Amino acid sequence: MTLATPTLHTARLQLRPFTGADADRLFALHSNTSAMRYWDSPPWNERARAERFITTCRKMADEGTGARVAIDRASDGAFVGWCGLSGWNPDYRSASLGYILDEAMWGHGYATEAAHALLQWAFDTLDLNRVQAEADTRNVASARVLEKIGFMREGTLREDCVVNGEVSDSWVFGLIRREWRPTAVPMPALEERL
Repeated sequence: MTLATPTLHTARLQLRPFTGADADRLFALHSNTSAMRYWDSPPWNERARAERFITTCRKMADEGTGARVAIDRASDGAFVGWCGLSGWNPDYRSASLGYILDEAMWGHGYATEAAHALLQWAFDTLDLNRVQAEADTRNVASARVLEKIGFMREGTLREDCVVNGEVSDSWVFGLIRREWRPTAVPMPALEERL
């Protein structure tokens, strides 16, 4: 079963399917050591990884296992990053949420706004009951994003990843349909944004 990757609009963002034209921006994002600091794989060192990523996004949609969307700023079309739902299981009505933003886009509330929009689409379209997300325990900013959109911290996976050669723990977050708040995300004060 295919799953059409959505195009979504928020007050400040456009979420859209990836195209081949995104390869350079994806490579710049995933090769940035600061942006990849808490990612569970090393920064990319070859542009071909970006092309494989885009192919994988299309394959996920074709197989109906998830949707990854590029995030652009609506005002000027600047590439913000991406977010996605993977591991969609229609039998369990579950999926996993992930996101990464360009370092220049941190601190503006874009992660919260984009993730909320994608979740709204997913709850409406995929009839989800549960969405799970994980964050490195040192990545407090990402944990705040998840909590702002309604996720609850459910536990800690001890030493489950090796990030940049360091063994690290991850927090597991869950969002249940009955706890989902579909109303618009309020815009936080500048110092609180991510």
